[in-house]
Amino acid sequence: MSEPISTTGGTQTMVAVVQEHYGAEPEAVLRTARLARPTIGPGEVLVRVRASSVDRGTWHMMAGLPYAVRAVSGLRRPKLPNPGRNIAGVVEAVGIDVTGFAPGDEIYGTAVAAFAQYAATRPDRIAPKPAGLSFEEAATVPVSALTALQAVRDRSKVQDGQQVLITGAAGGVGTFAVQLAHAFGARVTAVASAPKLDAVRALGADHVIDYTREDFLAGPQRYDAIIDIAGNRGLRDLRRALTPRGRLVITGGEADGPWLGGTDRQLRAQMLSPFVGQHLGTFIASEHTDGLRDLTALIDAGVLRPVVDRVHPLAETATAIRHLLDGRVTGKLALAVPAE
Repeated sequence: MSEPISTTGGTQTMVAVVQEHYGAEPEAVLRTARLARPTIGPGEVLVRVRASSVDRGTWHMMAGLPYAVRAVSGLRRPKLPNPGRNIAGVVEAVGIDVTGFAPGDEIYGTAVAAFAQYAATRPDRIAPKPAGLSFEEAATVPVSALTALQAVRDRSKVQDGQQVLITGAAGGVGTFAVQLAHAFGARVTAVASAPKLDAVRALGADHVIDYTREDFLAGPQRYDAIIDIAGNRGLRDLRRALTPRGRLVITGGEADGPWLGGTDRQLRAQMLSPFVGQHLGTFIASEHTDGLRDLTALIDAGVLRPVVDRVHPLAETATAIRHLLDGRVTGKLALAVPAE
C-alpha cells in the first residue's frame, strides 16, 4: 500500500479496492490493486481521497443482494471497480464549467468507486468539509447522516415535544437519527442491544430499550413517529405502536430472501398508507450539496457529531465490512486512504 503512484505509458495509477464479481463474503470478493486514475470531463471534480467509510449499503452493493440492487450495480457483474460511496479529501482538479470548488479545497460527500486514492464526482455531490472534523470523521457522515436527516426532518417531520422511536439506534444511520431527533426537541426512545445502550443514551436518547430482553412495541407507549432502521417487525405491530396520525418511516431492515431482502415491508407500507390515517412509507435518500451543507451547519453548531467505532486502513476494507456484518459496531467504520 505504500508503493508510490506510478506512471506507465503516460497513465497515472493509484491504489484502489477492486471487486470483479458479486459475493457475500468480503474477504473473497475484495482485493487491492493498482488502477488507472479516473479522468474527469466537463462538470466533474477529481478528488484526492483521504478517507472513506463503509455502511450496510456497501455490503448490498458488494454482494448484489437483494437482486433488485443489480438493476443499478450491474446484472451479471459489478459495473464499478468497487462499492465505495463516501469520500472526504482534497480537490485535485476541476473540469470545465465547475464553479464553487478549486484545487486544494477540503471537501466531503459522495462519489462512485470511493475506495481508492482518487475518485471522480460531481460538484452537486460534495460540500466543504466541516472544519472541526478530521477526514476520517467527515467520511462517515455523507450517506448515513443524509439518510438520517431526511428520515427525521423531511419524512417523519419530527417536532418539539413529540415521542419518537428509533430502531437500530446504535448503527450508522441510527446514531445520527438519535442526535437529530433530540436536537429537534423530541422525546427519543432508542432501541439497541445492551452493550450499546449507554452510547445511544449519551447521544440524547431519553429512554433506551434492549431489544434482546424486551419487546419494544409491546408497551402502552404510542409514538408520533417511528423510524425503523434495522428492524424486521411486521407493519401491524409497528402501526399498533403509532398514534392515530403517526408517521412510520422505514429506512432499512434485513430479512431473508435474495429477491426482495426485506424491501417487501417498505413496498407494502407505501401501498397501505393512502388508506389509513397514519403515514407509512420509505424513501431513497438524496445525496446532494444542500443536504451536506445542512449537516455541516448542525455539526458546526455542536448538535451533531459522527460516532466512529474504529478506523481501518484502505487495505483492510474487507475486514471493516466483516466487522460491520458481525454486528458489534457502534456508529461508523472509517477507512484511512494512504498518500501516494
